[in-house]
Amino acid sequence: QVQVVESGGGLVQPGGSLRLSCAASGFTLDYYAIAWFRQAPGKEREGISCISSGSGGTYIAESVKGRFVISRDTAKNSVYLQMTDLKPEDTAVYYCALDNAGGPCTVVVAYYDYWGQGTQVTVSS
Repeated sequence: QVQVVESGGGLVQPGGSLRLSCAASGFTLDYYAIAWFRQAPGKEREGISCISSGSGGTYIAESVKGRFVISRDTAKNSVYLQMTDLKPEDTAVYYCALDNAGGPCTVVVAYYDYWGQGTQVTVSS
C-alpha cells in the first residue's frame, strides 16, 4: 500500500528555519516527481517546489525562492524541503505529493496521485 508521510513541521519564530521531510512506502522516490504544496486558512493550495524523477531537476516558486530548497536523498528514499528565513506568511499546512507518472515535475495539484496528511508550519513570535 502506498503511503506518503510528511514530518518536521512546528512553531518557529520569524527568521528561523525548519526542514520538512517526505517519506514514501511502496515507492522508490527516484522514479517519481515529488512536490511540496502548502495551504493557509482560507486560501487555495499553493505549489511551492518540486523535484523531477531521474535527473532531479527542480522548481521553486517565486514566493519562496532564495529561502527554500528541495532535495532528495536516494539512500533514505526521502525528499526534503529546507526552509530558511521563515516569515509569518509562510504559515500553512505543508503537503508532500507524488506524481505516479514520473518525469519532469510541475506544481499542478491535479497531476499528483498520492498525498500525505500534511504537517503544520507556524511562523510566529
